[in-house]
Amino acid sequence: MKLHELRAAEGATRAPKRKGRGTGSGNGTTAGRGMNGQNSRSGGGVRLGFEGGQMPLYRRLPKRGFNNKWGVTYDVVNVDELNKFEAGTVVNQAVLEEAGIVKQVRDGVKILGEGELKVALTVQANKFSKSAVEKIEAAGGKAEVI
Repeated sequence: MKLHELRAAEGATRAPKRKGRGTGSGNGTTAGRGMNGQNSRSGGGVRLGFEGGQMPLYRRLPKRGFNNKWGVTYDVVNVDELNKFEAGTVVNQAVLEEAGIVKQVRDGVKILGEGELKVALTVQANKFSKSAVEKIEAAGGKAEVI
């Protein structure tokens, strides 16, 4: 069998309605659109969400909050969560994701200074709090801003 020999199964397809081809066809003159009115005209019909002048649903529902399209959302990691890594490890976004500390990296990672760090690590992140930098360096590690 070749591609040009393929056919749909018997009865699987139906011939398209040929509208506006004379009164004898049963779909002539008005082409199945009825007599008059908005939907009988070319380009007729209403826009998406229009409810005939009734207040549309998207305007009836309350709107809450503000969505800042320039806002940046950092995934927050505290210093004490970094204790699970071995000394000398380079900790970055990929390593944090692999370890399950960060579920999904959005706009970057910020390291905060909650808790104590007992291991010397090289931590690479987008942002650090001052206390986090102090605790990482006190443990003998480095804090590198990406």
